[in-house]
Amino acid sequence: MNEQNGRSAVLGLQHLLAMYAGAVAVPLLIGTGLGFNEAQMTYLISIDIFMCGVATLLQLTVTRFFGIGLPVVLGCAIQAVSPLILIGTKSGIGAIYGAIIASGIFVVLISGVFSKIKVLFPPLVTGTVITVIGLTLIPVAITKIGGGDAAAASFGAPDNLLLGFVTIALIIGIQIFAKGFLRSIAVLIGLIGGTLLATVLGLVDLSAISHAPVFHLPQPFYFGLPTFDIWSILLMIIISIVSMVESTGVYFALGDITGQPVSSESLKKGYRAEGLAVILGGIFNTFPYTGFSQNVGLVQLSGIKTRKPIYFSAVFLIILGLFPKVGALAQIIPEAVLGGGMLVMFGMVAVQGMRMLSKVDYSNDKNLLIIAVSLGFGLGFNIMPTLFSRLPETLQMFTGNGIVMSSMTAIILNLLFNGLPKKEAVESGEFNEV
Repeated sequence: MNEQNGRSAVLGLQHLLAMYAGAVAVPLLIGTGLGFNEAQMTYLISIDIFMCGVATLLQLTVTRFFGIGLPVVLGCAIQAVSPLILIGTKSGIGAIYGAIIASGIFVVLISGVFSKIKVLFPPLVTGTVITVIGLTLIPVAITKIGGGDAAAASFGAPDNLLLGFVTIALIIGIQIFAKGFLRSIAVLIGLIGGTLLATVLGLVDLSAISHAPVFHLPQPFYFGLPTFDIWSILLMIIISIVSMVESTGVYFALGDITGQPVSSESLKKGYRAEGLAVILGGIFNTFPYTGFSQNVGLVQLSGIKTRKPIYFSAVFLIILGLFPKVGALAQIIPEAVLGGGMLVMFGMVAVQGMRMLSKVDYSNDKNLLIIAVSLGFGLGFNIMPTLFSRLPETLQMFTGNGIVMSSMTAIILNLLFNGLPKKEAVESGEFNEV
């Protein structure tokens, strides 16, 4: 390997480390939420790592039909966590992957016309939805800091609180005192530090690593054949649209950094690549993918604006995903440590939504009303889903999900009060600055 390739490989490793904590968080959350056993969790995490690499390669490689060709890393969409747990709980694991496959097909089919549909998602709507996503996930992190099971006698034990708050303190300390690359992996350092402390305290169980096989190959439909439930599919389509809007923001940010104009044609290819990655995720039992915003800052920080380091990152992810013992490493992280890291990550998701909302014109009182009602529905219905317990069960899948209720409320109220944006604003790119 020559010197230039060596530098690209190191930069690729940095991108991998920057996104790793966020990538494994989704399978960890969904797997624990659905009560997966040790073997299932090991497969889920390993195949997630593998497919993140495959999805990134699809996006990097520009063909006639797909690939945006920007230095973008794809990872599992955090906004899909709550809906997928809800689908799995109500309709089974098969319905999860049926909904993912169907939503991926939807993304591929709609990619050509999404430039028209995305006008339904100005910063007012997107910012509100992403804020709700972050805020509704924070209670999950708090529960994990206490030990993971609020009904357990050990919930809130001093050891758990110590691990959770030390993890948070480490992340904050790295953000304050470190510079450059170390700051970009503050969450990962916090998780490692918290786990090392737990090891010293004798609170780490290494059995998952010893039980994991050394090598495996991706297995289609590992959890069984998919089932196709219409309400689950509609729920995942909504989440997929939100992910597409998020990715649009990532693409425009990278286009600005690299000086590469993002045309409607390249956007269409980017959406198609995401849709194809989502379909493969459903087949190999992982989750929906979206552009990872944390890697955008790393592109800007490193000053290396080519795709070559990202190619290395994708290959590293694929190789790591073939060795389940690597995936099993994530399982040794104690619940409290994971909770501390997730509290920061979910808080940052909410803050990102608030940053989007800072672009909203608040001289228009109607915008305040849209945000207020959408946030109220999103948080309130998520806290008290039994409010709709007398409705049909299929409707409860929507009404009991704060993210969906917030999305639909914000879209409908924005159309009602503000209508569609002017054509000039969409064509100039002003609308896309989300």
